[in-house]
Amino acid sequence: MNRKRADQWCERGILFLTLAILVFGPLATGAVRMLEFLVIQSLTVGVLVLWVARLWLARRVELLWPPACWAVAAFAIYAVARYCTADIEYVARQELLRVLVYTFLFFAILNNLHGQDSMRAITFTLVFLAMLISCYAVYQFASGSDRVWHFINPYKHRGSGTYINPNHLAGFLEMILPVGLVSVFASRAKPVMKVLLGYASLVMLAGLAVTMSRGAWLSTALMLLVLVLVMAFRSVYRWPILATTALVVAAAVYFLPQNFLLRKRFELVTRELTEARTQDSRPMIWRAATQLWLENPWWGVGPAHFDYRFRVYRPAYVQMRPDRAHNDYLNTLVDWGVGGAALVASAIGLVFLGVVQTWRHVRGSLGDLGGRFSNKFALVFGLSLGLLVILMHSFTDFNMQIPGNALIAVTWMALLSAHLRFATERYWFTARLAVKILATLVLLAGTGYLAAQCWRRCHEYIWLDRAETIQRTARCYYTPAETAARTNAFAADPMDFDNAYELGEAFRTQSWQGGEDYGALATNAMTWYQRVIQANPHDARGPLRYGMCLDWVGRHEEAQPYFDRAAELDPNGYYTVAHVGWHYVQVENYAAAKPWFELSRRLFWKSNTIADTYLEICKAKMLEAATNTSPLRPALPVSK
Repeated sequence: MNRKRADQWCERGILFLTLAILVFGPLATGAVRMLEFLVIQSLTVGVLVLWVARLWLARRVELLWPPACWAVAAFAIYAVARYCTADIEYVARQELLRVLVYTFLFFAILNNLHGQDSMRAITFTLVFLAMLISCYAVYQFASGSDRVWHFINPYKHRGSGTYINPNHLAGFLEMILPVGLVSVFASRAKPVMKVLLGYASLVMLAGLAVTMSRGAWLSTALMLLVLVLVMAFRSVYRWPILATTALVVAAAVYFLPQNFLLRKRFELVTRELTEARTQDSRPMIWRAATQLWLENPWWGVGPAHFDYRFRVYRPAYVQMRPDRAHNDYLNTLVDWGVGGAALVASAIGLVFLGVVQTWRHVRGSLGDLGGRFSNKFALVFGLSLGLLVILMHSFTDFNMQIPGNALIAVTWMALLSAHLRFATERYWFTARLAVKILATLVLLAGTGYLAAQCWRRCHEYIWLDRAETIQRTARCYYTPAETAARTNAFAADPMDFDNAYELGEAFRTQSWQGGEDYGALATNAMTWYQRVIQANPHDARGPLRYGMCLDWVGRHEEAQPYFDRAAELDPNGYYTVAHVGWHYVQVENYAAAKPWFELSRRLFWKSNTIADTYLEICKAKMLEAATNTSPLRPALPVSK
């Protein structure tokens, strides 16, 4: 096999692996879990290896470096720097891995898949993938199914497709839909392909409708308005687009109200959303996020730190983990600061600036050879609308924190940047020996780091998965076999504070059962909780449980500072507050304990067993002290 043939096979391999990444992400619930992202990370390593091979197989290597590349590379360097200075190493490392995967794929797609055939293969594959996922979402909505593969979907009466959250399915579909629609009206695809693309687009519209995502509906409506206005300004597309729009609107207005099942589903979800509107926690989360951002406005609190730093500013109404700020712009400011947000905005802005420069070179004209339509225009306009609509939706959701969606947005940015070559040749440059060596070293460094972290995380995942399997099989927590598996997982990655916490819980639970070795078990548990405190100094669980162990072995004075620290880290967390009251019960200061339990009940009144039980005990003890009468009362329970 000669070098040219080998180079072509490497290019096809890159295309195949890229398609595998882009298809796998949405199918694997957005690739938010460790295992699914490990698959994407491994495939990315394969892409980089093939790219290195292409650098040395081709006799003349030309690289494309449009202006957006500077901002993307700068943000990757910034991400490395912020990781090195992060408070919580484990979560910062996971976020860095995501950034590196996105960055390397952006450059790989830009420089290896900029041909029209590769672009069509990517976009059309995703269009038909979105159609299939939309069919699944419509089935979920119509049948009332709460299943997403083998997972249980907590969002009832809404279609979520292969995602858990319907809003994230909406984000996926709204990026793909414009590509399908514009290709129907403006591309030079064959009539049969246009029919298929049109059908896929209609199914995607149905999929978007059943997500019941208000943010997606609004952003998609604005996108469709822009599409119709731009297409209608040119006589070539005006009447087909206007006629199709009128037909779709008329069909929707006539047929949807006639379907009893769909009508009842829409009424049910609309009522639920209307009732929840007054209780929407997003504005409260945004206010807390703004306060958190002001702690370090320039550089941010740390990559992916929002969920762990949020508790200090937690509103009383928000007792669940928000995970993200439900606003990608605010989330970026909190995690990365003004410096990081400016780099991200620069990258996106430079991509759209490139679209403006490319526009007149790809839009085509009536005098074009071969017809009135343009594949280049269809791709540029469709991809631009897809990127624009997800940017609008990001004001109310966190689609960019879902790898499956973020990867598609990054791909759209790369494909749009690649079209700059039709406007000017100045962004091409020949890679001579020094540049090839430098590029190879960077790619090999990225390959080595991603591969090493993939091996490390795989090793940890295997042991964690084994621990969960043992737990499900035994139907009880913290058996010796589970503890042994978690200990091996901790050896693979000692910075995983969640696993360290579970190990602490295993020994604390055994100590709580009594026995002659209860003190030694409590001491062992405190060792693990200390590791939690060291790995994540913003987690209230570490000092809370450490203080509980001190109380358990009778070292009450030493326990007080740990409970104070826990209350400082999570002042409005009902669980934390209740356990501060539990500490005062242990020292028999019932008057001090009572307000903590009352606060815990105000914060969370549903199924707050700890606060309910201990509050009655405090009242009984205070009554006994006041009247010298011993009322009948339950024995002091042991907190779990």
